[in-house]
Amino acid sequence: MHTLISGSLAYDTIMVFPDHFKNHILPDKIHMLNVAFLVPEMRREFGGTAGNIAYNLQLLGGNPLIMATVGVDFASYRTWLDSNEIKQTHIKPISNSFTAQAFITTDMSDNQITAFHPGAMNHSHENSVNHTKDVSVAIIAPDGRDGMFQHARECHEAGIPYLFDPGQGLPMFNGEELLYFIEMADYVAVNDYEGQLLQEKTGLSLEDIALKVKALIVTKGADGSVIMVDGQRIEIPCVKATEILDPTGCGDAYRAGLLYGINQGWGWKESGQLAAVMGAIKIASRGGQNHKPSKSAIADLYQDAFGSSIQLN
Repeated sequence: MHTLISGSLAYDTIMVFPDHFKNHILPDKIHMLNVAFLVPEMRREFGGTAGNIAYNLQLLGGNPLIMATVGVDFASYRTWLDSNEIKQTHIKPISNSFTAQAFITTDMSDNQITAFHPGAMNHSHENSVNHTKDVSVAIIAPDGRDGMFQHARECHEAGIPYLFDPGQGLPMFNGEELLYFIEMADYVAVNDYEGQLLQEKTGLSLEDIALKVKALIVTKGADGSVIMVDGQRIEIPCVKATEILDPTGCGDAYRAGLLYGINQGWGWKESGQLAAVMGAIKIASRGGQNHKPSKSAIADLYQDAFGSSIQLN
């Protein structure tokens, strides 16, 4: 059975600013901001929420099925997916559009300033969940606004449990619209900042939101994550990384671990711990899809971090 990954495919242009943004942004001049950062280091990576999640799920031996729209410049990304044996059945080309593109500047404190061009992503509603087969679980990750609504509704109507991951797309929706997603979702995943924004927009506490779904997952960076399920809080510690090089895509790697555990019928503690391991592996590598651990290496890191073993299919 497949895990449906509904989200974006994008090129990430990542630039590193060898200083701290706070040293160059004057708080009393925010209303007239005009700042340029010299970025000696720049690289272009394969990214997007769907691409990153699918890549990590493939590493785990999952069976990801990407649903995304792409532009006329997708050829190199297509070759990359082929080389990693990731299915492209539901990747739809859009003429006269660029593939979505993110321009990310990261400072020495891992703060990020991002500009995002959606391009073909705005046509995500031209794909339909109804055309997929053998899907056991899905994730609705940041994508075109209309597509997110449509794919969530189609998953719900088809009886496909889904993880709602609004991510950087959360500001596109008002409180009523976010509740629409939550009411249909089986699981919700946000980081701590998104969790605060979700509470402000919906007027509900995290505890209230958790009661509406099977599990609410909140990631907190170096402070680990918490999974709220059945009125309980499962605290998942952060796994120590061998290096801290690039936070881009860490949340997507974490979500791949969650999805693998859900699809395998694991408990939430084990699923969260695997998710934490995947985040630690990712942050030690630059870009969202350049880490290449074997399944045995992932299992070994899990064993070292948590003192128990897992079996990856």
